[in-house]
Amino acid sequence: MSKPEEGPQAFPPLHGAVLVVLTIAIAFSTFMEVLDITIVNVSVPHIAGSLAVSPSEGTWAISSYAMANAIMQPISGWLARRFGEVRTFVVCTLLFVLFSMLCGLATSLPMLVVGRLLQGAGSGPMVALSLSLLLSIYTKEKQGIALALWAVTVLLAPIFGPILGGWLTDNLSWPWIFYINVPVGLLAAAVTWYLMRDRETRIVRNPVDTVGIVLLVVGVGALQFMLDTGKDHDWFASPMITTLGIVALVCISFLIVWERYAEHPVVDLSLFRRRNFSIGVLALSIGMFSFFGINVIFPLWLQTTLGYTAMWAGLAVAPVGVLAVLVAPILGSNMHRLELRAVTSFAFLFLAAVSYWFSLFNSSAAFVDLAMPRLIMGLALPLFFIPLNQIYLSGLPAEQVASASGLVNFFRTLASSVSTALAVTFWDHQTDLHRSVLSEQVAGTSPGAVAFLDTLGTVGMDSRQAIGLVDQIVVREAATLAVNNIFLGCAFLFIILIPLIWLARPPFDGAQGAAPH
Repeated sequence: MSKPEEGPQAFPPLHGAVLVVLTIAIAFSTFMEVLDITIVNVSVPHIAGSLAVSPSEGTWAISSYAMANAIMQPISGWLARRFGEVRTFVVCTLLFVLFSMLCGLATSLPMLVVGRLLQGAGSGPMVALSLSLLLSIYTKEKQGIALALWAVTVLLAPIFGPILGGWLTDNLSWPWIFYINVPVGLLAAAVTWYLMRDRETRIVRNPVDTVGIVLLVVGVGALQFMLDTGKDHDWFASPMITTLGIVALVCISFLIVWERYAEHPVVDLSLFRRRNFSIGVLALSIGMFSFFGINVIFPLWLQTTLGYTAMWAGLAVAPVGVLAVLVAPILGSNMHRLELRAVTSFAFLFLAAVSYWFSLFNSSAAFVDLAMPRLIMGLALPLFFIPLNQIYLSGLPAEQVASASGLVNFFRTLASSVSTALAVTFWDHQTDLHRSVLSEQVAGTSPGAVAFLDTLGTVGMDSRQAIGLVDQIVVREAATLAVNNIFLGCAFLFIILIPLIWLARPPFDGAQGAAPH
């Protein structure tokens, strides 16, 4: 039997300076947590050198955080019901700060990996609870603005993570990518607790679903680890990756069945009985899959093929945030006036067009030519991300917002991980394919190849140097053609999402997160 502890069910929305300060505190907490997903990426070589390990071993600092974070996201709602949303959010923020400090102080790879595991586990529920808390302090009419603010932090933090991480590593040292979390997290936790400690949600102490938790930890952990390390081990050619895949499949299958019939499930799968929730989650997951495919491959191509530094690649990627920041508040304040399916359809069509634009890149493109479509793309990101969040939240009672947001964030994270793994693997395979085709075109008997080699000979290159240069050109063009194929595939995925979103049914009045105005 569950043991409810009576607490208030709803509180009036906040106004004025209190609302502004609390919004900033929650937004910074969210930004800080999502930022740490990518901030380590560009620092791996420095971390590996400092801790005397190989760069491939250094990537454990990325994988361990992602794995623990993904495991904790689906149980955000259960934690919130058991301990209260405010208390859980503040404690998670403080744990994130504590383990960030531990990561910065790490003197060995095992110490860093343990710190990142604990940091990811502590921060897992933060994004889901931040949305629930934001909705609870805004009036019904202004919840669109809360969604917009939340969406901007979730979308843009992973983009700016590598830029900030690169700057801190180059100008200070790699531990500072963790130390910067400490003052921000402590201040955010203090402000949130001070202003919201008397607005705690009702606590229900249900029996712990031990079987569900074990299946979740093992299944999701195995899946995330498989996605993070599969490419390095040639995927299912590796017995380890095959074993991880089987373990993930079995555990997650049993988890779905168990949670479907458990009296007190740790993961609320009943949410998928809601049409709008299921459609919203599916569309958001596929949309994020496509967006992250572009987001991962684009800077990799710039660095490995065009010779950009990590910083300049980051600067080419970053313009996507400019228009997104400008559009999001306008959209958020007008959500109740718009047909959200039409807005989302326009966004997907726009993203498909920009993705096609990406597919036309060539290896001689100037920086401004590369950065311009990223700038334009920023216009569409809020137009698909914010309405989809409104759609999946539509009609949900306040007590289910944390569970819903936790599940959606899990699928968003999973889509990002799958997209990263598949995009990089597909890029490698397509590069090899195009290289084979191009090599045949520039064989020694080709008139064009012969003329080019003769030209190189006239400038003093011997045959070995000339052939080496030709091979470099072939590899560069093959990688460019391969990345164009990925961009074209992403455009196709955005197009097929348009009819899907029209399966959702209005009204999309959002969650019941706050009392009426």
